[in-house]
Amino acid sequence: MEYATLSNGVNAPLLGIGTFMISPDDTVNSVYSAIKLGYRLIDTANAYMNEESVGNAVQRAIDEGIVTRGELFISTKLWPTLYENDAAVDNTLMRLGMDYVDLLFIHQPAGNYMAGYRQLEKAYKDGKTKSLGISNFYGEKLDILLAESEIKPHVMQLEAHPYCTEKEVRDRVAEYGTLLMGWYPLGHGDPGLVKEEVFLKLADKYRKSNAQIVLRWATQMQFITIPGSKNPDHIRDNGDIFDFSLTDEEMAEIAGLDGTKKYYNATDEEVEKYAGMHLPFER
Repeated sequence: MEYATLSNGVNAPLLGIGTFMISPDDTVNSVYSAIKLGYRLIDTANAYMNEESVGNAVQRAIDEGIVTRGELFISTKLWPTLYENDAAVDNTLMRLGMDYVDLLFIHQPAGNYMAGYRQLEKAYKDGKTKSLGISNFYGEKLDILLAESEIKPHVMQLEAHPYCTEKEVRDRVAEYGTLLMGWYPLGHGDPGLVKEEVFLKLADKYRKSNAQIVLRWATQMQFITIPGSKNPDHIRDNGDIFDFSLTDEEMAEIAGLDGTKKYYNATDEEVEKYAGMHLPFER
């Protein structure tokens, strides 16, 4: 496993497992399998409705002596309807069964997002999270958060893959040392991405799968990368990417794909509407 060092000195694994759109039951199995296979980063969120399952899988691995809590890096996200709920962080920790998380995000630039970020800053000072993140922030809302925040985000989570590297946003936060965590790293299942000629060629050269080439590219870009899967074979293969490195010339060739496509293009109005939906445990 390779690690990135956040601006506050915290080390974050460059590869983890994502749990978006994975059911609670499947999450337990996926996360437990991933930990057994050497993964140390697990990403979840209030809105995924599987924080408790992540906690159960982690506790099982700890109880079996596979790993210690200190060896793991757990990230989760506050949903916008909880940004002004003073108990949101404690309730998140309770669902996870943990005293702290390693990275805490606000999930969307919706609602009173600065109130949500103030919650994160307080949690950081109280030792309930080791680092802070923002997810899906762009443009004016990103500028406002950066200007008004006391503790600048250590990580931002955005859609990121060879078709979309978000260079403009990365450049915007570079002065703060903010690193990118990428979702949809394999193009949300788009076969056209992994079948690009450059990945076919490199897969043959390195005797790896096309997906493994894409994930290795992401980690060499210093993107914290969180492919999701409930298939143990895919989880194993996704993690088997650190025994080779792409050359500078190969990285430059892949860079030629940038700017081609984004898979998620919700408008501000759609984000606000979706983010205003209450989660079942709020009722």
